[in-house]
Amino acid sequence: MAGCVLALLPSAWTHASAADRLRSTADAPAADVAVVFGAGLWRGRPTPYLADRLDAAAELYRTGKVRVVLVTGDNSRKEYDEPDAMRTYLTGKGVPDGRIVSDYAGFDTWDSCVRAKEIFGVHRAVLVTQGFHIRRAVALCQAAGLDSYGVGVADVHDATWRYGQAREFLAAGKAAVDAAFKPAPHFLGPKEHGVSRALAALAE
Repeated sequence: MAGCVLALLPSAWTHASAADRLRSTADAPAADVAVVFGAGLWRGRPTPYLADRLDAAAELYRTGKVRVVLVTGDNSRKEYDEPDAMRTYLTGKGVPDGRIVSDYAGFDTWDSCVRAKEIFGVHRAVLVTQGFHIRRAVALCQAAGLDSYGVGVADVHDATWRYGQAREFLAAGKAAVDAAFKPAPHFLGPKEHGVSRALAALAE
């Protein structure tokens, strides 16, 4: 029984951390930045799950909830570029290219949260991802010092959704370790000023 309790603690932590910070696109708080996490490509285009995240981010932009969209994903090899595919999708949905900033080293949720804060200078954001992932995303970004609210995108409960739900139980353990020990991201690199420049251009 003690083992079961210990196994469930990380999931309980993510739920508690995000309990009062989950919103819909309609009631999300205003923030300068939305952070959209990558969710894979299929033949160079966003998967349906990633497209749903991007649709939600585009809605947040259209309704004035956010002013800049930070897309964070994997570009660890030349032939696989999540952020550029996300940018192309968003511009197709009416988000101006100048309001989109790309993080090419968002290799996992912790890396994306740390880099948003430390590299891109984001202090408050609305996070956009699937419902099964949003609590972990909020918990990790909060642990990274990023004041975060989450919009969890609903999806059909198909095989991918069931896999995501099962994966979250295991991923919560890694998330708790990341939050406790705060490891450096796989790649930190120099400061990026894309977010501040996009916001400054809006003020002109």
